Amino acid sequence: MHLHYKEYGTGKPLLILHGFMGSLDNWHTLATQFGKTHRVFAIDQRNHGKSGHSERHTLALMVADLKLFMETHQLNKACIIGHSMGGKVAMQFALNYPDLVEKLIVVDIAPKLYKRGHDDVFQAIFAVELAQIESRKQAEQMMEVFMPDFGTRQFLLKNLDRREDGTYAWKMNLKTLHADYEEIIQAIISDGVFTQPCLVIKGGNSRYINEADELDFNQLFPNNEIVVIPNAGHWVHAEAPQLFFDAVSNFLN
Repeated sequence: MHLHYKEYGTGKPLLILHGFMGSLDNWHTLATQFGKTHRVFAIDQRNHGKSGHSERHTLALMVADLKLFMETHQLNKACIIGHSMGGKVAMQFALNYPDLVEKLIVVDIAPKLYKRGHDDVFQAIFAVELAQIESRKQAEQMMEVFMPDFGTRQFLLKNLDRREDGTYAWKMNLKTLHADYEEIIQAIISDGVFTQPCLVIKGGNSRYINEADELDFNQLFPNNEIVVIPNAGHWVHAEAPQLFFDAVSNFLN
């Protein structure tokens, strides 16, 4: 699978994996900052952004994509940041290939099985009648009935692409992401452990990680540290970028 990416800076490799329905563009500012000390690869995962589309979307496939990416770019070892879905990919990758990961940063996601949580997102996106809209504002108005939160609508609309002929289309592979949604909320499974340093960053206002999840982290990632960033939700890196940057930089350097 071809993965679209952007590269920043020089130094030790640092890979950044975005979350569900996100893209590498969400990380541009932070990737630029991290590029002052690291060689950063911000990656569009399969079925997202400008990366290739496929008929399946599973954690195992995204782990395989990441391994091929490292082989293609001749990266023997890297630090990895993964947010939400990207965090699950990063965790599974580190457990499967511990020798390839120097340090792991997991952003607001736990190794556990999650309940469905994006049905309102899909409803909002499916409500957009692409053949009829002439502006992003029209698309947003169609979404608002199912997605009242302004910030979430703006995040999703970053996936709306205007073509040269003036029509609109979604960048992500909506059909596959909807069909395989259950695959990305699965629990991380491993008989082994990742003993290298692991930083877990939690948004203080987010419910994605709770106290019970700390046991799972301790079991699979015994050399872990959990940092809570106050007054930030699930998109902690976007809501508190400086605090996020400081926490990750201290951990990496």
